[in-house]
Amino acid sequence: MAPISIMFLLFFLNSMGVRAQTAKPKLIELGSSLSPTNGSSSWVSPSGHFAFGFYPQDTGFAVGVWLVGQSGKTVVWTANRDDPPVSSNTALEFTRNGKLLLRTGPGEEVSIADVAESSASASMLDSGNFVLFGDNSSFIIWQSFQHPTDTLLGGQNLSNILSSSKTESSAIGATLDVDGVFRLYSHSFGNSNISSVSIMWSAFKNPCDVKGLCGVNGLCSSNGTNANCSCVPGFVSINREKYSGCYRSFNNEEGCRGQEPESLYNITTLRNVSWEGANPYSALTSLNEQGCSRSCLQDCNCWAAYYFNGTCRRYKLPLVHGIANQNESGITFLKMSLGTAYVGDDIPAPRNQTKVIESNKKELILILASSLGSIAFLCALVAVSSFFIYRSQVHRYRTLSENAMEEFTLRSFSYNDLEKATDGFREELGRGPFGAVYKGTIAQGNQTIAVKRLEKVVEEGEREFQAEMTIIGRTHHRNLVRLLGFCMQGSKKLLVYEYMSNGSLADLLFNGEKRPIWRERVRIALDVARGIFYLHEECEVHIIHGDIKPKNILLDDSWTAKLSDFRLARLLRPNQTGTISRFGGSSRGYSAPERQKRMLISVEADVYSFGVVLLEIVCCRSNLDINVSTGDEILLCSWVYSCFVARELEKLVEGAEVNMKTLERMVKVGLLCIQDDPSLRPTMKNVILMLEGTVDVPVPPSPTPLGS
Repeated sequence: MAPISIMFLLFFLNSMGVRAQTAKPKLIELGSSLSPTNGSSSWVSPSGHFAFGFYPQDTGFAVGVWLVGQSGKTVVWTANRDDPPVSSNTALEFTRNGKLLLRTGPGEEVSIADVAESSASASMLDSGNFVLFGDNSSFIIWQSFQHPTDTLLGGQNLSNILSSSKTESSAIGATLDVDGVFRLYSHSFGNSNISSVSIMWSAFKNPCDVKGLCGVNGLCSSNGTNANCSCVPGFVSINREKYSGCYRSFNNEEGCRGQEPESLYNITTLRNVSWEGANPYSALTSLNEQGCSRSCLQDCNCWAAYYFNGTCRRYKLPLVHGIANQNESGITFLKMSLGTAYVGDDIPAPRNQTKVIESNKKELILILASSLGSIAFLCALVAVSSFFIYRSQVHRYRTLSENAMEEFTLRSFSYNDLEKATDGFREELGRGPFGAVYKGTIAQGNQTIAVKRLEKVVEEGEREFQAEMTIIGRTHHRNLVRLLGFCMQGSKKLLVYEYMSNGSLADLLFNGEKRPIWRERVRIALDVARGIFYLHEECEVHIIHGDIKPKNILLDDSWTAKLSDFRLARLLRPNQTGTISRFGGSSRGYSAPERQKRMLISVEADVYSFGVVLLEIVCCRSNLDINVSTGDEILLCSWVYSCFVARELEKLVEGAEVNMKTLERMVKVGLLCIQDDPSLRPTMKNVILMLEGTVDVPVPPSPTPLGS
């Protein structure tokens, strides 16, 4: 269908479009230049219909071709469209040696037109084509028509693919609009300006027919002309962009596999929605509506089920291409976290569409009824057992070393218990700013533990110490090292952690004999990001780690990466200096600029540290290394950005077998995280979405070199 539409479009454009210039074009001489703000910001075609130069974009400027009109600029072509906007200090220069360059700073330049030979002149033609000429004005060596972005003009052949822009704008010719629909526009001119614009042809009558228009987990509705995007119930928009997609507003944490699904989820019913682009992972037949709903509730892989005419199709996440359709008679069952059930009135839908959102009331009543008998029995049992529990509580805490550790329960140990468990603190696993770590074993249950003996802790802060232990003990995530217990006897303060058998990430990355393969590096990076995101946004008390570096990232027996030493920096003596900042102990190579300047610390400082660690994971080397072949490679962050700009990312991985798209994505995310300005760094939520490939990664600006 697409090739036929394009052929029709080109025929229509050639027969009715703007006619090519017949007069001699205006030549742009070598040495000419443009600036966004000095009054000479564009070169105009002879008729004045088209212009080439700087136009405003977001908070800066872009370089492109636009149609001059009364209502503003209608952009038809943009140079280096994926690059971020440039500042007002940028200059566009047609150099003496025939190159068209964008000078963005001292010694920094970007090519607008890549040509093998030098050009002698340039011109903005009345056809909307910006061209570079060779030795004479009839021999074209480069033209914007050969590099289309989202628009085709009259007389222009499609030599490449069209990609829609990220934002809505006015259109001319054939345009692949931001909603993914290919449209043909007609423009009437009067007094050298556009007087009217109309749509002559459209590839789709309903813009919601564009598959995936609203992104993952999105719903599309249309009034016949414009598309409106919303989120599936239980999901929220990734960002404010209209077509950005949605993510789940509640966290699963793999709890479904460890508990009865009915204790975690309920089912919300959604009508008048079709899923034309989604592929089910299973299809069950001979079920009624209630059976389809229940089959999804009890399956940990299922997040949505679609029931129609006796067939139940079950889907994993993400859900794609949901369309609100008043003629759709099937029923969608959505699994929702208890406590976040969808209320049901904010799904945009076609006019006069009746939306019915139902909850599975019968199942809820059955669950409540069966629970009443158990509650009555438990009340009697609690009354009888309370006395015995109270009597045994003191004895229980004195003899903790004789009992097996129960999951998610913080224990209090005696110093003698831990001295015995570690055989007199004999085997040291490592040492850091907070003290040494020793390997130990609890006799009953034969459980291996790691005991950290804290040094230089505030002696008079026992109450604060207990409060910190309570907070740390409430953190439970697969990517955090679990605190099992603690000891506090006078000046002796010790922490008991789960034992991490595969050491630290630093040992793994910086030991050339056992560097991880690419797939493991990607997984470890996501493990670390998810752990930080939990600390920042998901745990009961939001926590700034303050000391993210490879030595504080440990690996268990399944090579899962887990963060350690979070929140310990608050226990250090206030007058400590050296590598310890006002907030805590991040080493200089991983410290955000605001920490080095003794400014207030926020979660963005952790994002910066993660960015450095991410680049170290990608390259399997330290952020500062003097044993390199050239001086440019000493500072990892600067070297990575240089390779990124030069499109030489393969230098970073030393010939390892990698996925180049994933490599570029990880590098771009790392460079975004280490921006000097904290407001330019992404949140950890967006970091995860970008690393997973759920959202696009913007092109990062240059980071300031460390130590500058």
